[in-house]
Amino acid sequence: MALKPEPTAPFHSVQYALRVLETVSKHGDGVTDAQISRETGLPTGHLASLLLTLRREGYVEQVSDGAYVIGASLLLLGSGAARRQALEDRLQLTLTELRDSVGAAVYLSRYVDGEVSVTQVADGPLTPAVNEWVDFRSSAHASAVGKCLLAQLDHDGRRDHISRHRTARLTSRTITDEKILFSQLDAQAATVPVLDLQEYAVGTVCAAVPLTAGSAAGCLALSLPIEDAHRLRSAAETLSRRAAPVLLSLAL
Repeated sequence: MALKPEPTAPFHSVQYALRVLETVSKHGDGVTDAQISRETGLPTGHLASLLLTLRREGYVEQVSDGAYVIGASLLLLGSGAARRQALEDRLQLTLTELRDSVGAAVYLSRYVDGEVSVTQVADGPLTPAVNEWVDFRSSAHASAVGKCLLAQLDHDGRRDHISRHRTARLTSRTITDEKILFSQLDAQAATVPVLDLQEYAVGTVCAAVPLTAGSAAGCLALSLPIEDAHRLRSAAETLSRRAAPVLLSLAL
């Protein structure tokens, strides 16, 4: 399915981060921030923030003379099956940190072969995952995850999905009218989290932000019990701000 050409702020940050990593990789003995700025064309103010994120995630390290070298997280990625496992482990660690930061269960989802797929979850005793009482693949019209993924598809992609998955009413708040659903998806700004206010399940609210890596639609989401609904918007904003490291892991 075609994706709408609507890059998000985290996407741009990741593109810049990849340029920085490429530059650091070329200089095995280390490279200064001034030289990185010259070679990438990034202003020093923006570069400083990126380098801080890359250091925190372990993708670069700063040596004694202040120069930057490739960090342990990137070296551990390796290749083949080992690389895939290392990336999955890295993503899970990032999701766990996000869970603790936002105080909610966190989900990583992709739209693969025409289906919604929740690939990784970080939950815990104090941040339980939502009860999947209806298969997520069949409830994209009702969940924040599903709506966020559908919003990244073109009109034909959405129609194809809905033709295979009926828009059933799951709660009194579920949108079942295709025109209304598509109108809301068209109006959804890429920089604004998609919300699910008890549309999928009574007693649960959710939020999702897009993660478009390559040709696949993806998203990062969180869920909260209804008694914590007052925290949803602030948690969603935090999730959006912290999306770049997750997208970077997907892009490597």
